[in-house]
Amino acid sequence: MLILASASVSRRQMLQNAGLDFSVETSGVDEDEVKLSLSAEKATPRDIAETLAELKAQRVSRRHPQALVIGADSMLACNGRLFDKPPTIEAARAQLQALAGQTHELHSAVVVARGGVRLWHCNDRARLTMRPLPDAFLDAYLSRAGDAVMSSVGAYQLEGVGAHLFTKVEGDYFTILGLPLLPLLSFLAGHGIGLETGP
Repeated sequence: MLILASASVSRRQMLQNAGLDFSVETSGVDEDEVKLSLSAEKATPRDIAETLAELKAQRVSRRHPQALVIGADSMLACNGRLFDKPPTIEAARAQLQALAGQTHELHSAVVVARGGVRLWHCNDRARLTMRPLPDAFLDAYLSRAGDAVMSSVGAYQLEGVGAHLFTKVEGDYFTILGLPLLPLLSFLAGHGIGLETGP
């Protein structure tokens, strides 16, 4: 049994596209509280992403002790500032204005747990350079992208119209979408979960 401990549409889509048979169950972890606490301790973006991924995987795996549970999280950092999912379109605009013309780092972590114990984890980082964003362009982007901008850190989805925001992308595509997929698939294959075990 395989469970994804995430409400993320993009992570669910990646696993579905990879042909895996899994269910989805959110963890109920208070992510904002964890981020505040870790930020106060001067934790790195990588450490915050990994801690959140582990907490999600462990919590759901305690409810289903025999299952392999996947937890994942991403943190975006630019010029010493951490960015989260924008709660409103106005907040999305402010994030994009702060990121415009800058290179930011996106840290994605994935953890697999069983019975409340972490079995495996992977961290990866990508660097993305955003083009300058004149107001007219930003208006057009936000209009086209719609409410989806509020579901991703940085207010973009690279697999959609968010690709127009960038001049350069360095790193793994799946990591940017929020899940280091290839290492995860290798781990799962080693535990007998893959295409040959699909429906």
